[in-house]
Amino acid sequence: MSIKHHYIAYAAFVGLAFTSVAAVADDHAFTEGSVVNVAAIRTDYGKFDDYMKYLDTTWKAEQEAAKKAGYIISYKVVTVEPRSADDPDIYLVITYKNWAALDGATAKGDAIAKQVEGSLSASNQGATDRGKMRRVLGSWTGQELDLK
Repeated sequence: MSIKHHYIAYAAFVGLAFTSVAAVADDHAFTEGSVVNVAAIRTDYGKFDDYMKYLDTTWKAEQEAAKKAGYIISYKVVTVEPRSADDPDIYLVITYKNWAALDGATAKGDAIAKQVEGSLSASNQGATDRGKMRRVLGSWTGQELDLK
């Protein structure tokens, strides 16, 4: 086989490989959607209204600033009936455009905290104060799959 034929065979192989990868991607019954972070919160006895006041003021201002800056798409607060003393009674749901939107999250969060609360030390003190109203039980982050 001549060198010219080797190049043609190689080019045909590469072309076939790329088209088969594209065909596999088209076989999925979904497309990747936005990324959602859900934090599970349990308010302490008698502190639900105090925590909701924080959510309606500082937390909401931070989320609105993040939304305006393009860091997040949306946010919401969902209350649920806990099944036991160790179950959440509030879920905080934040939606991001994609996984890349989480890049640099610490720096983005610090900038928002400074903008809303004035300084990182004020933000840290607020976190300490909130610890007297609620427990963070955990969180998860997942990606929506939009069915075709």
